[in-house]
Amino acid sequence: MAVLTTNAPATRGWYKRNEIAITPWLFLLPAVLFFAFYVIIPIGQSFWISFHQWDGLGEKTWVGTANYERLLGIGDQNMDRKFQVSFWNNIRWLVLYLLAIPMGLFIALFLNQKVFGIRLYKSLFFFPFVISQVVVGLVFSWFYLPNNGAFDQIVGLVGIDISGGVLGNPNTATYGIIAAGLWPQTAYCMILYLTGLNAVDPEQVEAARLDGAKGWRMLWFVILPQLKPATFIAFVVTIIGALRSFDFIAVMTNGGPFGSTRVLSFYMFEESLSEFGFRMGYGAAIAVVLFFIMLGFIAYFLYSMWRDEQAAR
Repeated sequence: MAVLTTNAPATRGWYKRNEIAITPWLFLLPAVLFFAFYVIIPIGQSFWISFHQWDGLGEKTWVGTANYERLLGIGDQNMDRKFQVSFWNNIRWLVLYLLAIPMGLFIALFLNQKVFGIRLYKSLFFFPFVISQVVVGLVFSWFYLPNNGAFDQIVGLVGIDISGGVLGNPNTATYGIIAAGLWPQTAYCMILYLTGLNAVDPEQVEAARLDGAKGWRMLWFVILPQLKPATFIAFVVTIIGALRSFDFIAVMTNGGPFGSTRVLSFYMFEESLSEFGFRMGYGAAIAVVLFFIMLGFIAYFLYSMWRDEQAAR
């Protein structure tokens, strides 16, 4: 009687045994490499350069923490006055730029309705987001022109006279630039919230209505908790936008008048690359300080999101 024999399957290779675990990482590998090459490595290089005195072309000279001591006024040195102005301007940007989030939310709530012409309204509110920030800066520069600008004409009707115009007055220039930045930033937050409102559970809304919730109670206890992911993204993007507000300042005032509108990103550019600077080490030290400020805010919001998710389990 013939006995049928079957060859035992060959031992599977290492990749086949781990295929399910490895395959996702193969898809992620190009993005990880790009992120490491264009983000992680440059951050490390900025840290390294900040400990040197360097003009960007010649040999680097190791100076240790001297750049940070000069920047922050450690030891016998006074804090850099330009850095002080830039830092407090960044704080103003952070506080006032966050107004884009509630404004974007309320515009999104208004547009999330079925009324005649709502698509036209959405397009008009969306329009600032698709315009280049340089163009927005130029438009607001014309808007703020002293004597001939629309803003001067409007405030003149109520008897307000701003000496030198909005952008020519050190007391108002920063706030004028922030107002220009809020226009497209509010549009971006509006888009995030419109997307989030489409994902709101209608059953929860209906149940809240049956319980008598409406108006602010409905918004606070039912709608906003479901918009947490959109709010998180809006906070992170708005904070990053406030801290890297270079383009508006470069276009509208170039740091003036008298350096009153400088922020850390613009001051970093002045020290590193402008005709007055080429102090790459000092500019890198400013960049490191800005990086840690940004990292602190983002880490706080990431921790808050993680804590909320843990509490919801």
